[in-house]
Amino acid sequence: MTDLRRIALSTGVSLDVAVAGDPAHSAMIFLHGFPESHRTWRHQLPEFARDHYVVAPDQRGYAASDKPPAVEDYAPARIVADLIALADALGIDRFTLVGHDWGGAIAWMAALNHPDRIERLVILNAPHPLVFQRSLFDDPDQRAASQYMTRFRDTSLDRGLVGAGLEHFFANGFARFVTRTIAGEDKAAYLAEWGHRGAMTAMLNWYRASPIIVPAPGETPERPAWLDAPFPPVTQPTLVIWGTQDHALLPVQLEALPDYVPDLTVVKVEAGHFVPWEAPEAVNAALRGWLTAKTQTVRAE
Repeated sequence: MTDLRRIALSTGVSLDVAVAGDPAHSAMIFLHGFPESHRTWRHQLPEFARDHYVVAPDQRGYAASDKPPAVEDYAPARIVADLIALADALGIDRFTLVGHDWGGAIAWMAALNHPDRIERLVILNAPHPLVFQRSLFDDPDQRAASQYMTRFRDTSLDRGLVGAGLEHFFANGFARFVTRTIAGEDKAAYLAEWGHRGAMTAMLNWYRASPIIVPAPGETPERPAWLDAPFPPVTQPTLVIWGTQDHALLPVQLEALPDYVPDLTVVKVEAGHFVPWEAPEAVNAALRGWLTAKTQTVRAE
């Protein structure tokens, strides 16, 4: 059974965190993306709590978790710091990190910066930072598909995201990226989470605080030098589970990954962007099989 508890972190925020399983077991931390919550993982937590200690926070700005007021409070480095502080608060040393969407972006960054803490990495429909930024300069289709990020950075958007505006956002800014109908309790849960005071602004501040450059179609901005410079590899064994019907993140995100992730496994799933709950059986099977294989490899060594 999953326990939702409030945890105060050394970074100055308190988060609602879903926790299940035996703390004596190896730990898995799951990071959701936009515009969701720990409920992203509602099909994964019970499965992996059987033999892992599973942890899934509502990240800063989301649902009832704390919502710092400034845009810079949502810079990726601060959210990575929340992750490490959460692991510390729960007495977790090394762990498997699982991330989807923005949670996956944070997971990539955390794996690169904290290899001492993150033992294995699992990414679901979230782009590698270098591959993504390069594609926004070099791939016209990905650039076009990512223009929503520019819209989300417009603070005038926030004024309409209350009351009936949340229904409009649900139908036009969220459901169109989903390959199945969301209704009943699931829809009510989204509207309740988004309805917390300041939640929509805080969630959108993740986009506003990001250093990612999204050029307009046809624009030729100055190219950052780091795009063509050496980039450090991800050293952890990494599983990428990819919903192939994703309209926001295109196949170009997978093509260059082997250059930057030496120990890489890619599993493609017939689903859209929200693959953890659009295709939960396939996701659980891929993750379970990969974890088992990696565990057996370690034991053999």
